[in-house]
Amino acid sequence: MTSGQTRQHRPRAARKRPAEPVTITYREAMRAAIREALQRDDRVFLMGEDVGRYGGCFAVSLGLLEEFGPERIRDTPLSESAFVGAGIGAAMGGMRPIVEIMTVNFSLLALDQIMNNAATLRHMSGGQVGVPLVIRMTTGAGRQLAAQHSHSLEGWFAHIPGLKILAPATLEDARGMLWTALADPDPVLIFEHGSLYNVSGTLPADAGPVGIDRAAIRRPGRDVTLISYGGTLGKALAAADRLAGDGIEAEVIDLRTLRPLDDAAIIDSVSRTHRVVLADEGWRSGSLAAEVSARITEQAFYQLDAPVQRVCGAEVPIPYARHLEQAALPQPETIAAAARAVVG
Repeated sequence: MTSGQTRQHRPRAARKRPAEPVTITYREAMRAAIREALQRDDRVFLMGEDVGRYGGCFAVSLGLLEEFGPERIRDTPLSESAFVGAGIGAAMGGMRPIVEIMTVNFSLLALDQIMNNAATLRHMSGGQVGVPLVIRMTTGAGRQLAAQHSHSLEGWFAHIPGLKILAPATLEDARGMLWTALADPDPVLIFEHGSLYNVSGTLPADAGPVGIDRAAIRRPGRDVTLISYGGTLGKALAAADRLAGDGIEAEVIDLRTLRPLDDAAIIDSVSRTHRVVLADEGWRSGSLAAEVSARITEQAFYQLDAPVQRVCGAEVPIPYARHLEQAALPQPETIAAAARAVVG
């Protein structure tokens, strides 16, 4: 600076304060994710049974029709094969549809569209045609909806190449997985456990997209690994609390993405704890838990100090009576008992 020049005093840039956390439910987090997607991209629209005027069977889309109008919040006829097929066509045409299937059992009515079309078109076209479609559906039991509306079929869909399968268990994932899924060039299925919709907690007001390709350690431990996802995560964490009272430190893994599985995170945890319990609400035979168990045996057999244990849903149609329904599902007590057995 030469003589005669004066230093320009510029005001300091205001330091941004971190956004204050807000109290929110899982349902509201999903709604915020849909609203953000609609605001960010004009190609995004929501379609499904009762998603408009009624606000969604589980009130996830409540108020969105009034905010975005019937062109982007579209009520459909009661035909899953028709509106899932329409979603596939829209995705192929350049749109970014979010298709809501009311409950997972109804997805079987669209299985041909999901498995034989959405999952295969990229491969059958030699990469020329993609299907950037998101399908959301409610899964799981525990709400006395009896045998036909209490299925946990996400493991079935995780069997199908060409699909990505997500199971958000936390508020952060409920809020953040959708936009990342919409950015994927291939079909993504999101399974929302019905027991989680009323769960509440806090999130930063500016919470946004999250990654969908890694499992997460929800509680560190050294004595046994508890592997869970979706509606069983809370039960696994409750089991870990019980085990801590016995001096057993359980590590809790949230799979988050069921296809593709994060083998590295699973094997890393098993290699540290040397004991594993899998909690899966699906039926035991041919379950996702069976697949994870097989991968552990294939990749980390000599790391195991005890056989892998599985705590799964009873092999019966889910009962309506509450005490029978609870008895048919994994519970914190049964998960903790399996962990005590492997720790020995």
